[in-house]
Order: sequence, then structure tokens, then C-alpha cells
Amino acid sequence: MTGVPARPFADPIQAPGTDEAAWRAWSGWAELPELTVKPCSRAVVVAAHPDDEVLGFGGAIAMLAAAGAEVTVVAVTDGEASHPGSRVLTAEDLVRVRTAETRAALAELGAKDTTVVRLRVPDTQVGPYEDHVAAQLALLVQDADLVVAPWTGDVHGDHEAAGRAAERAAADAGVPCWLYPVWMWHWATPGDPAVPWDRAARILLPPDVRARKRAAVERFVSQVRPLGPGPGDAAILPPEELAHHLRDLEVVFR
Repeated sequence: MTGVPARPFADPIQAPGTDEAAWRAWSGWAELPELTVKPCSRAVVVAAHPDDEVLGFGGAIAMLAAAGAEVTVVAVTDGEASHPGSRVLTAEDLVRVRTAETRAALAELGAKDTTVVRLRVPDTQVGPYEDHVAAQLALLVQDADLVVAPWTGDVHGDHEAAGRAAERAAADAGVPCWLYPVWMWHWATPGDPAVPWDRAARILLPPDVRARKRAAVERFVSQVRPLGPGPGDAAILPPEELAHHLRDLEVVFR
């Protein structure tokens, strides 16, 4: 959590989040430069968990695919620890379910031919495997034009480690690396000094792309719907959280 100001909750992700209405009313959007997703031959998009890539960069994936880019999605973990207290699905079940959800979501984005590489790092344990992840990514980004990964300040250990590994691999290969936030919209506030707004840019999503992204997000049923009635089966991404990711824009740090 380096650089994040003290907050009354030990875990900002578990704390009540910032309402989307506050973000929508923020005047600072206009100060973020607009970033155009230009056609490229190949883009590597890294996700700490299945769904990160769609939540944070799904609209841009749709635009890259529509422009003919070859997209490779790298799932660092299989997201098997999303519901440790579930009485409905085991960790093994969640691996199968979330892998299938990723494929269905990419099809909704118009990117059904995307190559998905699973690194199978244990969920919640990306930090200790960061060097391994960086080495695996180095093999995948050599001929890429763009690398995209979770933001290294997202206040989620897996996201931050995956982002650092991607930055290292991209730097060694001489490839630009963009970082997308996921949980930042929850714990941060508009203009938050913990966020490097001077490095941020916005990607505008046309209505058709936004519709594709919404449909893709809905494919992650295990995350956006309760698995069952018990507290261990609650939705990880309830409507108030999803609202942060269904805007007409996406943000990356460069």
C-alpha cells in the first residue's frame, strides 16, 4: 500500500467504497488527456484474475480486436480464491467456471479468437511468484506492440505484483506498458493524491463498444451474482461496484 494515505479501515477494499455518483460528478475528467487505441499487430493484456482484463480494459480489447489486432490475455491466477467460504463451489469448481467465463466474455467483446494463457499462480499469492510471472511474461511480450496490466498501486497485492512483473517484462522487451486500475475506483476518491493523475489518460468507448463490454462483464456470473444464499457466496462485484466499470470511458496510467 505504498503511497496510499492512512484510512480508517485496515483493508480499503473491504471498506465502504466511493459512490459512482461522486466519480461521475468529478470535474477532473476533462483534465485527463484522451488516448486513442491505435491499430496494432499484437497486444498482450495481463490479468491477475479472470475478469480484471474486462473490468479495466474490456472496451479497449473490443476496439483492438475490431481493428484486427492479435490479442493475448494472460491470466496470472485462475481466481480460485474468490469465494473461500463458499458452500456451493469448491476452488476447483471456480477454476473451471472462471476459465469458461473468460472465454464467454471475450466472445462478447468480439475477441473470441483471443489466445488465453493461464500461468496458474495461486490466487492471492502472486507476490511471492512475481519473478516467475515476469519471466513467463518476458517470453510472451517479445513481439508485442503493447502490454497492458493491472495498476501497480491498486491496493490489491495480486494486482500490484502482476503489474510490476508486466512492467519489467515490457521494459526489457522495449514495449510500451499501460496499467489499468480496478479496485482504485472503490477505495480512492476524485482527485485522490494517492493516484498519479498526471500519468492518467482516458479511452473513450463508443456506445456499441460500451454495450459489448457490459455484455462481457455480465458473463462473469460467479463474480457479479451470488453463488448462493450464504455470506460466503455473496457477489464479489455487486451493482454499485460494477458501476465503476460500465462508464463510457476507461482509464490507464502510462
